[in-house]
Amino acid sequence: MSALSIPVRIACLAGLLAFLNACATLRTDVPRPVSNALPPAVQSPLTREAQRQAQTHPGQSGFRVLSGNTDALMSRIVLADHAMRSIDLQYYIFADDATGRLLAQRLLAAADRGVRVRLLLDDLDVDEQDSLLDALDAHPNIQVRLFNPFRVRNRSIWSKALQFTVDGARLNRRMHNKSFTVDNMLTIVGGRNIGDAYFDAGNEVHFRDLDVLAIGPVVEETSHVFDRYWNSDAAFPVTAYDRHHATGRNLSRTRETLHGAAREFAESDYAQAMLDALPDGSSADRNGRWDWGVARVVADDPVKAEPGGGGRRALRLTHDLRAMLDAASADVEIVSPYFVPGRPGVEYLRTLAARGVRISVLTNSLAATDETAVHAGYARYRRPLLVAGVRLYELRPLAGAPRIEAHGTSSGVSLHAKTLVVDAREVFVGSMNMDPRSRLLNTEMGVIVDSPALARRIMQFFDSATQPENAFKVELVPKAGEPPAHAPMRWTARDDGRAVEFDHDPETSAGRRARVTLMRLLPIESLL
Repeated sequence: MSALSIPVRIACLAGLLAFLNACATLRTDVPRPVSNALPPAVQSPLTREAQRQAQTHPGQSGFRVLSGNTDALMSRIVLADHAMRSIDLQYYIFADDATGRLLAQRLLAAADRGVRVRLLLDDLDVDEQDSLLDALDAHPNIQVRLFNPFRVRNRSIWSKALQFTVDGARLNRRMHNKSFTVDNMLTIVGGRNIGDAYFDAGNEVHFRDLDVLAIGPVVEETSHVFDRYWNSDAAFPVTAYDRHHATGRNLSRTRETLHGAAREFAESDYAQAMLDALPDGSSADRNGRWDWGVARVVADDPVKAEPGGGGRRALRLTHDLRAMLDAASADVEIVSPYFVPGRPGVEYLRTLAARGVRISVLTNSLAATDETAVHAGYARYRRPLLVAGVRLYELRPLAGAPRIEAHGTSSGVSLHAKTLVVDAREVFVGSMNMDPRSRLLNTEMGVIVDSPALARRIMQFFDSATQPENAFKVELVPKAGEPPAHAPMRWTARDDGRAVEFDHDPETSAGRRARVTLMRLLPIESLL
């Protein structure tokens, strides 16, 4: 530690102590009773059908791909509306926006009819949701816990910055897991958080994402993961902050507010367009075909969120995905919105390619990404990846099919799905990006499935997303006698049936490209 940093830290600590007198602080001695998933409840048409289907495929789990954002939203609503005994949700983000409030209203309605609801959220992006979460927790059938919470419940950017300065070793580690499990019979696992950007609502950038709806043994495994996090040392009841205790009156006001928000949503153009897009209901409504395979849930240990990171035993997901890649013999398709392989990763992919494995990667273009710093980390390895034989595709900002808008026009599309397909058979779908943050800092989870049928559907997603209308293909264009490592890069795509090409990151300003160049000089790769 430098001599200068000591007084800075002391000053920050003094400032933090001043905050304690004016803001609610976390009580580490608050009771945290252990609770676990309830036994499977086969009491609704959905769960009876799930049980019937699973009994015809003993030892296997069934999957449906939720690649459409509206289908993903409606499947969650349908699951909540049909819940009879329990709903467990684990998310990195649960936004206080139109779709977040709609889902909160359906959770409250489920609790009113006797369903136990457990909601576990990472605390990093909790802001306006504070009063909503407090009020929901006041319901006797709803429990809300925050994972790795801030010590001081002041949501200003200055408070958070100060707390990061003092407690950054802990606060820099976040819970990135995502699951939605109903009656311990059906679950949704994948890349989506809860919020307008993930369901094609609102007028901000929309994410092109992917989840799977699952039945069978993998559901109970998902519940076990949830329980480990719910009962971990890093999970605190939302009431653990002193001076913040909602009452029944707060809950009544929140119920009225959420009912009004739900009525407004039902009358919106978005809701009508969603019904038109899903005339036969969502994937969760439908009987019929599932893609079956032997599956397992893979997840980091929650101790990964501790300052020391829990050591190698906590990095379970990284090891599982490495084992998948080690077994590749023909093809690997990777979808990762934030792709920062590092030098060891580039060398590893080079060795795979050298033994004849065809490797294709889809990530965000600079024009599409919502994280310029991460793109700077990726850009450093773009040329070495191409030299190694990796095929690179970058999603265009206006890629994909027409989207349903609720309150305006989206400013573009950004990739958010995280998938891996090996040899057209083994599939990973989950929350983990291929970057240092996911590998070493955040906790992650997902499912690994041995299923050629499911692999085909994920590969169809990849094929659609990498079409020239939807993505730029990045290539090296060596001149005669010039080594590939020194060749210029070229981005190619197609507009209105016409081939287009670029010699720099397409559809970006010179200023943004300059910022990326400067960021590449900063020693921040381990944080990306």
